[in-house]
Amino acid sequence: MKYCLLLISMFLFIQVDAQEDTIPLDSIQKIKTGFATYYHRKFEGRRTTSGAKYRRGKFTAAHLSLPFGTIVTVTNLSNGKSVEVEINDRGPYSKRFIIDVSECAAKELGFFGKGQSKVEIAYNRKS
Repeated sequence: MKYCLLLISMFLFIQVDAQEDTIPLDSIQKIKTGFATYYHRKFEGRRTTSGAKYRRGKFTAAHLSLPFGTIVTVTNLSNGKSVEVEINDRGPYSKRFIIDVSECAAKELGFFGKGQSKVEIAYNRKS
């Protein structure tokens, strides 16, 4: 009887372990916390690093290392508001900030006019 229970528990452990190996890497989410800022209006129409023109009415952002086209969920930790932005530029070039968002994203997040806010960013890890 002891051996039967041992075999069953080993079988269940192997099944759970095998299922964990089949999780696609694209579904693993990374989360980071830091400060966000937003683009000044003077950048309207200028080319971003990806080649796209910056438009303050679009939900875009700059990040130092995420691939262009990555969709990032940005959540303002002071009020719980969140938006999804597409990475199309490089920056911010200050260690204090982890992301620069467009003007409309800053307005939606509720920190436009304040200059910065503590945020959480979440995105899917690329395989």
